[in-house]
Amino acid sequence: MLTYPAIDPVAIAIGPLKIHWYGLMYLLAFATAWALAVYRVRKPGSGWTEAQVSDLLFYCAMGIILGGRVGYVLFYNFPQFLQDPLWLFRVWEGGMAFHGGLLGVLIAVALFGHRYKKNFFAVGDFVAPFVPIGLMFGRIGNFIGGELWGRVADPASVPWAMVFPRGGELPRHPSQLYQAALEGFLLFVILWFYSSRPRPQRAVGAAFLFGYGIFRTIAEFFREPDAHIGFDMFGWLSRGQLLSIPMIIIGAVLLVHAYRSADPKGQQV
Repeated sequence: MLTYPAIDPVAIAIGPLKIHWYGLMYLLAFATAWALAVYRVRKPGSGWTEAQVSDLLFYCAMGIILGGRVGYVLFYNFPQFLQDPLWLFRVWEGGMAFHGGLLGVLIAVALFGHRYKKNFFAVGDFVAPFVPIGLMFGRIGNFIGGELWGRVADPASVPWAMVFPRGGELPRHPSQLYQAALEGFLLFVILWFYSSRPRPQRAVGAAFLFGYGIFRTIAEFFREPDAHIGFDMFGWLSRGQLLSIPMIIIGAVLLVHAYRSADPKGQQV
């Protein structure tokens, strides 16, 4: 069994100014996504400019923050919202959801595409490879914050299990790191290389939906469900898994349709 590295949630403190690790992870996520996107657009014939990348990052950041908060309220704690509607705006109390953030980003992509006269699916294909690297930093932030811990594990079979300060006295899976590795790093590597060659329109975005849905569903088997929700179906499916299953189905359908709609060279007809 490993000892949980109790890290001060405040990364930098200068007088009254305090920068928390979770906020720093968000900053690293956006900075890394911007740098990778700029690397891509500098290639000849990309059809993008660096100014457009900066604008798209702003749109997506707003979509993640607003959508993530609204998604958490609607998907994970709607009864509390009904009791206290103003709780929606008290973001400092915590509570963000990936699936809500995804919906927010989709809206942001649509708004960006409308402004710059770019196809919605083309923008989605461009954005998709950069999302997992941001998710990786977010999950690392969850681990540092000692939140969203995993299920109880037997140290004899899981020697890396650890006791989280707020997770009780029993050792648990560090599921935040599992998610960082699967939904973050591994999915990023897959999408980065997959998108490095021309693909039919919708294929890269569809691969993200399918891949994330699969990896999130796997990781949820090691993650402790929210205490106020528990398991949603059959006594073993979590809310995160139920929200990820539609992503798998939609991603698979879009991926098949993308290739069936393409010409023999793989380009969109």
